Amino acid sequence: MAQAVPGPLFTFAAFLGASMNLPPNGWLGAALCLTSIFVPSFLLIFGVMPFWEQLRNSVHTQAALAGINAAVVGLLLAALYRPVWTSAIFRPADFGLTLVALVALMFWKLPPWLVVLGCSAAGWLFSLVL
Repeated sequence: MAQAVPGPLFTFAAFLGASMNLPPNGWLGAALCLTSIFVPSFLLIFGVMPFWEQLRNSVHTQAALAGINAAVVGLLLAALYRPVWTSAIFRPADFGLTLVALVALMFWKLPPWLVVLGCSAAGWLFSLVL
């Protein structure tokens, strides 16, 4: 579902800024919070740019990135298993729908919002039939 909303973290930051009770709130608070959530990444980019070629060619940096990539895969698998798998896959039809959604995203390159809508409709039909 998070894929269906562009930038849920940024959307939520703007919402919080707009809904604050104390000033700045409203449009100004939303703009301030939305800008503030981007500032650290821009500062990091501008801070690393002078050293980028040196970092890119470093054996230590490449090894660190390989380890980080492996850790991210493990975290994503853990997030898939619990709570997604344990709370959503109960029947073979659920598993089949999950596989179709994966194929639609990875091989057919359908937009995530379309896959979410399709899976929602298929889940509703499954609830009527099964």
